[in-house]
Amino acid sequence: MECHTLPVDLKPQAWSDEGMNRLDQLATLLRFPSISAQKEHARDVSDCADWLVDKLSGMGLEAKACKTPLHPIVLARSPREEGKPTVLIYGHYDVQPVDPVELWESDPFEPEVRDGRIYARGATDNKGQLFAHILGVEELLRQNGGHLPVNVIFLLEGEEEVGSGSLSQFIKEHREELACDVIVVSDTGMAAPDTPTFSYGLRGLAGAEIIVRGPSADLHSGVFGGAVANPITALAEIIASFHDEEGRSMWATVPGMSNEELAQLTGVETVVTEAGFTGAECIFARPTLEINGIGGGYQGEGSKTIIPSHAFAKISCRLVPGQQPERIETLLEEHVKRHSPKGVTVEFRRGHGGNAYVCDPNSEFGLAAQQALEEAFGRKPVLVREGGSIPIIEEMKRMLGADALMLGMCLPDAHIHSPNENFPVDLFSRGIDMSQILLRRLGQIKH
Repeated sequence: MECHTLPVDLKPQAWSDEGMNRLDQLATLLRFPSISAQKEHARDVSDCADWLVDKLSGMGLEAKACKTPLHPIVLARSPREEGKPTVLIYGHYDVQPVDPVELWESDPFEPEVRDGRIYARGATDNKGQLFAHILGVEELLRQNGGHLPVNVIFLLEGEEEVGSGSLSQFIKEHREELACDVIVVSDTGMAAPDTPTFSYGLRGLAGAEIIVRGPSADLHSGVFGGAVANPITALAEIIASFHDEEGRSMWATVPGMSNEELAQLTGVETVVTEAGFTGAECIFARPTLEINGIGGGYQGEGSKTIIPSHAFAKISCRLVPGQQPERIETLLEEHVKRHSPKGVTVEFRRGHGGNAYVCDPNSEFGLAAQQALEEAFGRKPVLVREGGSIPIIEEMKRMLGADALMLGMCLPDAHIHSPNENFPVDLFSRGIDMSQILLRRLGQIKH
């Protein structure tokens, strides 16, 4: 297994040889441009899966890359031992696109450590977090002569960033092989630095794209302006109809979540929330509708006076328990049709989605996870509901009958899905320790 040395700015006395070896391995994993949304990176996604199989096999696990219609699923397991609970560790090795690449301070696929953080696409979402669990299992195997306190299954997919389409069918076809008592996920966030966080809920997701078409080709705006509907103007009218003038707790105890702190973190003058709710409440527990991308017309330097032939917008809705993605997409499509101006045609394309998920954080497994977080971080964890979505978690609950322990290590300023994504190396190290403590705690539960 090839591993290149990672140049870092860490002081030698602050980071052991073993720690540097682990960091070098993470850097090798981060060098794969495993962007699942872009066809030109299909081979990179596959190569990344193969590297993970080699790593897991080298630890003594039975590991394989399972083919799917799109990207491989990595499946690995420890030898089953009767009387021990089975823990399924889920993660994803695919990453988001890097655009806009010019805003990265270093190559997104050539990891660098600066000021104690490793910078690369996937550093936090999700390669750094899932690799901490892999190394935690590796250390337990080394300490205990090839045995673990629990039976472990690794389920690592390459399509999370594009909706987990293949994984859903894979789980249906391999339910017996994937049977487990509890699921462990580290693809969520920490409320604040040094604040261990147990996420007991996720918002759901419904995505869509709107395409507005006008003239058959771009037209001269001086010759035809005023007589031909402008698709960008029409699209702007549709988008403006999505929210009214008001933008229509326990979160007060979560550190780092005041409106002022949220504004500072995100670089805005002030947060703009739904009337009557704090920014934290809107992030964690309220439904949203956001415009993720918009385009149309001339985008080059200087001016080009045209009426464009088309315009588009990409939309995502975050859902709360009780909202079904199919129903929300239907309502959104009906709304778009009602608010489509004359003179243009509007196409509504449905995207991927998933239901919201909520579990009991004080179940037997949940309490064990909270104890593991407290032991690893030296302070009691906070309980939150995550603003993001991992649609497959709710599906795994329905198909496997197991709840998920979501123990995130993503800091609010990790820049996931953005340029300069990063992961503190000390948090990476602590995640390895936390994983070991967690599996020991779960192993104490009578099965």
